[in-house]
Parts: sequence; C-alpha cells; structure tokens
Amino acid sequence: MDEALGFVPDAAIRCREFRIGCIGAGFIMADVQLAAYQAADFPVVAIASRTPAHAQAVAQRWNIPRVHATPQALIEDPQVEVLDIAFPPDQQPALIRHALRQKHIRGILAQKPLAMDFAEARRLAEEARATGKIVSVNQNMRYDQSMRVLRQVLDRGSLGEPVIATIEMRAIPHWQPFLRDYGRLTLLNMSIHHLDVLRFLFGDPSEIYTAARPDPRTTFAHRDGITVSTLRFPSGVVAVSMEDVWSGPRQEGFASDIYIRWRVEGTGGVAQGTIGWPDYPNGSPSTLRYASLRDTGGAWVEPRWKTMWFPHAFAGVMEQLQWALKSGEVPALTIADNVGTMALVEAAYRSLDTRRAVTLDEIRA
Repeated sequence: MDEALGFVPDAAIRCREFRIGCIGAGFIMADVQLAAYQAADFPVVAIASRTPAHAQAVAQRWNIPRVHATPQALIEDPQVEVLDIAFPPDQQPALIRHALRQKHIRGILAQKPLAMDFAEARRLAEEARATGKIVSVNQNMRYDQSMRVLRQVLDRGSLGEPVIATIEMRAIPHWQPFLRDYGRLTLLNMSIHHLDVLRFLFGDPSEIYTAARPDPRTTFAHRDGITVSTLRFPSGVVAVSMEDVWSGPRQEGFASDIYIRWRVEGTGGVAQGTIGWPDYPNGSPSTLRYASLRDTGGAWVEPRWKTMWFPHAFAGVMEQLQWALKSGEVPALTIADNVGTMALVEAAYRSLDTRRAVTLDEIRA
C-alpha cells in the first residue's frame, strides 16, 4: 500500500513461539486459519476433529506432526500451549471448560459465536477470569484490512464526528449442517461479524431494533434468514446492518451480483468500501476510499494493499493472543469484550420476539 498515507492494514507479527493445538478440520480451519498460520510461521503441533480421518487429511496437508483421536485428547496433550477451537457453538463451551482445567494450556482462541446465547457466554467469561487464563474469541472481521484502516481513519478524526454507518451484505453463506437444529441462524452465525465490528468502530450501542424474514433458498426451518438491524449509539451515531443471504435468484443465466459494502459518514468526511470475502476462493482485497475536508481537501483518497481478509487477517487474530501471553498485556480480543457482542446478538433476538427496540442494559440485567 502507499506507505506515505501512514495506515497499517495488517497486524505485525511480534510473537510466534507458543505451540498451537487445533480442534476442527472444516473449511475455516483447513482452508483459512492454517493457511494464515503457515504464512506467519506459527508452530502448529497437533490437530483433532469430530472425524479423525478429516483431521488426518488436514494434518498431511499442513505438515502437522500429531493427530489426536478426540478433541479431549488434544486438550490433554502437554505439548499444546495454545488451544485453537473451530467447533460448533453448542459443543464449544464444554471444550473451553476442559481446557481451563489443564495446567499446560496457557491461552485459548475460541471460535465465534462463543456460545449459543448470552447467558452461557457470560458464564464462560466468569469461569475464564477465575482461572487467570487468557481466552480470546475469533472475531476476525476486526482484522479485515479495510476495517483496520477505517478504524485508523476514525481515530485520526479525518471524518469529523461520525453520524451514520451502514453495512450491506448481499451474499450467500454456506450454512453448515449443524445449524439446522439451532433455531438461531443468521444473527448468531453471520450478522455477528457486522454487529461486532460496529462495536469495534463505535463502542457499545445503547439499543438495537431487528427485523427479519426467512430466506427462500434455505430449506430448513428458520426465522432469521434475511435480517436488518438498526443500532443507536450513545454518541449519536446510528448504524444499519443488513444481511441479505437471499440476494436474488441464482439459477443459470441470472446475472445478479453479490457483495458486501460499507459506508461511514461524518461531519467532516465520508469513507466507504467493500469486503473481499464473497468471491472466495478466488479472492480479492477489501477496499477503502475516503474524502476528508481536513485531511484530503475533499478529494477521494484510496489506500491499497495486497493482503485479504481470508486468509491473511487470521494471522493477526492468533498473533494478538500469543503476544498477550508473552508480554503480559491485555489481548486485543478478550472474552470479556466478546460478552458485549453476545449481548448485542441476544438483544437482536429479543427485538425479533417483541417487535421493538431492545437496550443492552435490558439484556445484561
């Protein structure tokens, strides 16, 4: 990117010395996280999954020396210092609790969503605090390059006072089979990215109103398919997050597009961009352009970079945990902070149930 602009789209790798054990051999681990870890030269020493044959295949692909028959056996491996979990959220809490009891486990990177609901997420955070172990949650959109640079633009005051923000997703996720029986779909498993990154940019909102309808393409029963959430922040910022997982017909010959776009308007400028995820695995970098009365004379400026959200951002997620272990500093992604994101998701579901705006104070009471 243009270093003269002074933006830092990717986190520096300050530590790569703690031995990692990975639980899960699905797409997010096999194709994304382990690709990022290999590029960053992180030491992955073991892997396990629900299906040992899948774990063995991924181990051969990424030259991981040990394959455990069960996730529990991996957690008990004394060679594992950092546990990386990419597992269904209904089963993840039990694995976290088992890891918290192991003396050799120094840090845990949990997958998002942390749990199925806010109450369980809060209990996990309290239990983690009692052990003194560092637990982070993989809210990886905070490490998307456009989101990191946008945060730097905001921190510089280039946009003045933020007024309104929007995230507009028109893309079709692959719903994993285990989601069919949850009763919670888009808000818990997709919107959570956008709700969390809005917290990253603007802090905790005071309230959220969410409307939803089923997605015509998704065949199993669900209520939160297509979702639209409006958030109000104490600063006065209002934000809209839309997850259109239908995004139009997709039969042969129909040329509709898919994308994720975002925009932030302030009293002194505007920033807008795209998220590069929808065209994975071909891949393209996320984008950002901004115009500032103070800093660019009202002209549009577009910082550029070559790295992408998938897979490059995932190195930063693991690095912040390793650095916290080495330095003693608070990690950038804490389980305590993630409880705030889970509270926001819970408020969105209550808003669906009650057809009204719901405050976060109501959820945390």
